[in-house]
Amino acid sequence: MTRARADEGSWLKLYVAAYVVFLYLPIAVIPIFSFNNSIQAAFPLSGFTLEWYASLLDNGNLHRAFRNSLIVGVSAAFLATAIGTTVGYMEVSSGDGVARTISALARLPIMIPGVIVGIALLILVNLAGLGPSRTAIVLGHTLVALPTAVVIMRSRFQSLPRSYGEAAMDLGAHEWTTFRRIMLPLAAPAIASSFMLSFLTSFDEFIVAFFLSGTEPTLPLFIWGQLRFPKALPQVMALGAIMLVASIVIAAAAEIIRRRGAAAGELAIPASQSLKPA
Repeated sequence: MTRARADEGSWLKLYVAAYVVFLYLPIAVIPIFSFNNSIQAAFPLSGFTLEWYASLLDNGNLHRAFRNSLIVGVSAAFLATAIGTTVGYMEVSSGDGVARTISALARLPIMIPGVIVGIALLILVNLAGLGPSRTAIVLGHTLVALPTAVVIMRSRFQSLPRSYGEAAMDLGAHEWTTFRRIMLPLAAPAIASSFMLSFLTSFDEFIVAFFLSGTEPTLPLFIWGQLRFPKALPQVMALGAIMLVASIVIAAAAEIIRRRGAAAGELAIPASQSLKPA
């Protein structure tokens, strides 16, 4: 029995290793080819160069697309985090059927295919008179990033002792005061993590932006357009490598902030027991 389990464990490790290689090896190739001094993405590499990275500094269309992605990402992350904080706190504090239904609807977009979301949003913004525009992309990306924000904030509020709010209300604080002065500061690490991951979701989103961009493309749309030109491939590789590194850094920072906030909350729980009435 022990040997059979050991064999199963070995096969499982081999499967996981093969899956990781299959998933991440194509991604790892992008930074490698970004330093190749040939426009052909093929092995063996013909030499080392930083030319493609330097050429990014002189590309005006790239700068405009980056600015659009930055504006859209910050705006969508702010809206998604604000709504996600409200929805998460409402579900945890009230726990009634209406709150749970609203929370479920806010998380629903993650289960809907992006093409369907993009078509639906395009119809909606046309009916509203906005048309494809940067404002439409902000609204669409807010919808796409909202599930991430709701999940993070709901988890954080669930981890906070209910005795904090109960003690504040016993001392005469209104519910809004309790939320603003007690719950929000305690949830600050989760709010920062939610904002960063929502920004990352918006910054990398392609399908919704494809339907709603109009004349102001975001960075993923700019990359998509450049793929039509073979000579632009090395520059796209360099840009992709920068975006990959930036995404990893932002995601890692968000996770570190979230974990530290959760650890601080767990340390505070024993102290909170003294707030409970005898």
